[in-house]
Amino acid sequence: MRGRKNKTDILQKLNFYLESVSRPFSHSQLLKSLRIKKDANRQAKVAAAVDALVKEGRLVLMPDGMYKPRVKGVEITGVIDVTGGGLAYVESEQSEVDIFVPPHALNHALHGDTVKVFVRQTPRRPEGDVVEIVKRARTEFAGVLRKMKSGAVVTPDSRHMHVDITIPSEHVAGARDGQKVLAAIIDWPANARQPVGKVVDILGKPGENNAEMHAILAEYGLPYKFDPAVESAADEVQDDIKKELPKRRDFRKVTTLTIDPKDAKDFDDALSLSRLRGGHFEVGVHIADVTHYVRPDSVVDKEAMRRATSVYLVDRTVPMLPERLSNGLCSLRPKEEKLCFSAVFELDKDANVVAQWFGKTVIKSNHRFTYEEVQDIIDSGAGDFDKEILALHQLAQRLRAARFENGSVGFERAEARFDIDKSGKPIGVYFREDTPSHQLVEEFMLLANRSVAEFIGKPPAKAKPKTFVYRVHENPNEQKLYSLSHVAQQLGYKVNFGKGAAISRKLNELLSEVRGSKAQNILETLALRCMAKARYSTSNVGHYGLAFGYYTHFTSPIRRYPDMMVHRLLERYLENGRSAKADDYEALCKHSSQMEGQAADAERASIKYKMAEYMQDKIGMEYSGTISGVTDRGIYVEINENKIEGMVLLRSLREDFFFFDEDNYRVVGRRTGKTYTLGDAVRIRVSNVNMEKKQLDYLMLEDPDGDEAYEDGEVADAKKRQRKKSGRRVQKKS
Repeated sequence: MRGRKNKTDILQKLNFYLESVSRPFSHSQLLKSLRIKKDANRQAKVAAAVDALVKEGRLVLMPDGMYKPRVKGVEITGVIDVTGGGLAYVESEQSEVDIFVPPHALNHALHGDTVKVFVRQTPRRPEGDVVEIVKRARTEFAGVLRKMKSGAVVTPDSRHMHVDITIPSEHVAGARDGQKVLAAIIDWPANARQPVGKVVDILGKPGENNAEMHAILAEYGLPYKFDPAVESAADEVQDDIKKELPKRRDFRKVTTLTIDPKDAKDFDDALSLSRLRGGHFEVGVHIADVTHYVRPDSVVDKEAMRRATSVYLVDRTVPMLPERLSNGLCSLRPKEEKLCFSAVFELDKDANVVAQWFGKTVIKSNHRFTYEEVQDIIDSGAGDFDKEILALHQLAQRLRAARFENGSVGFERAEARFDIDKSGKPIGVYFREDTPSHQLVEEFMLLANRSVAEFIGKPPAKAKPKTFVYRVHENPNEQKLYSLSHVAQQLGYKVNFGKGAAISRKLNELLSEVRGSKAQNILETLALRCMAKARYSTSNVGHYGLAFGYYTHFTSPIRRYPDMMVHRLLERYLENGRSAKADDYEALCKHSSQMEGQAADAERASIKYKMAEYMQDKIGMEYSGTISGVTDRGIYVEINENKIEGMVLLRSLREDFFFFDEDNYRVVGRRTGKTYTLGDAVRIRVSNVNMEKKQLDYLMLEDPDGDEAYEDGEVADAKKRQRKKSGRRVQKKS
């Protein structure tokens, strides 16, 4: 009886205490408040009661061992975005706004994790506590290892990783102090501030090209090598082309060409051309039959599914498939018989599709062209297979004209690329141009992708649509379009986008008008930001950017897993197979879209790293540039001659205090009224290169018209001293 009374008494005291406290408290603080510090029996009962309240959700056990009372609120699931300082926000479909999570409430959550958050409304904004980590986004991080008295610590490269990883001595794996390593989290005790990990790979010395490229891949959760078991499985795949010949349409005697970049190693598409009676053409779009060799649920297929895409860094390609397949069996190399999945079209002289056929084929490429070689033939009208090249070019240009007439949006941004030496060091910058030779290939790939999607997505009357993988692209963001029109007006271009189909037409008119001007890069960048991100889905909503009602990815199965899914589904339906399970394919679509995003982020990171590396020996050099962005921290300037972007910090503008005018995309001097706006031409000096952060710092020098502007503090101070010495009074220009 007494025991039950004690238990009731403790619960009453504990409930009263929880109602009166709002801040985190420790177990010892609780015992002290309940005045049962010296009673071991009652201490045990308090501990049991506290554990029960944690399980019930009334108390939250925090990583530092403290307890926090939970106030009224709701629980949602979402993905967490963590900054380097430990601040975090959770984005969830269950909430219209992002949920702020303070550092002490992260509960060991890391950037990208899927988490459950208990949300409460505060006077300022909704805040939340992470109560459960549903799924880790990643457990491996690249960083520099520092030896300690007992073991080591790895400081991750990722700006989103806000804690170091403790490495016990038995898990250092021979890594030396100062080396860049790949560390995997193996434990994170509840009361520990840092996770415990082990070294799983030694990447090399910081600054070495291979070490840095591998670190970039690791930062975005991407692999940089194949497991030996996957390589071995790929090596065992047999080439059974002779057995396949009777089952396929034979194109070996039809003129067939591949057109790729000069440094391409795998060729996953080819074009064939033959002339038909009545002035019509038969164009075959032949795609490597990857799924013939990579069977569902095989070791190679599972690895390709996991990777979902090849990754293209500045100095290398990290393939989705092992080299035996990507560069060997599946690659459409010249003078070799190859198995393909093809889309074959009969086109009239105006490139209208008269008839189409989809199915398995065998080809034998006559010649491997580079884009440059094809462009020379287009320009000169003569060369190897010139009749075929020129006919394909004319048809492609008609397809292109029809596409833009129907509302397709055209972006022609100059993309900076690097010439790399054998050690991986950038020695030059060049720009990838969108030439007619690129357009020749692009238009036929678009035709094949669109036609395959329509073939499955638009069934005969009364037939039920079957599960398929689409490449979808929603309408642009209206608020961002408004911002684009505002900036365009600031730069002297009048535009009113309107609604519906008028948007793409007005957007094309603007992009055409600014082509070749100083405002081109800025307005094209802002226009791209208006666009939704293209993604994969089993629910078709069309592709806004291309103005296609149906679109898919059929043409690159060597480097994209969604194309492999499309090949399998198309083959299934051509054989009158039943519709596949939509849920299974939708999950694969989401995974593929996510991996595509991570690959794009890694590619951008490698470009930023190479830009910083290229500018390392150019500190102190001056360049003409264009303001490409403004923030409350500084002004982004893109150098005109090489498109390399750096930041001019506002605090380096010594002549005035500058503030950020967000509505007008500019910064303004509080005293002088001097403004720096998007698109302004400026002169800068390279002042600092931070390889670790992949950042460039610039200093503003003078405007192109020669007026004095805001310079490096040391330069400005030196000029002031010189003025005083000479006894001259110089009036500063505002």
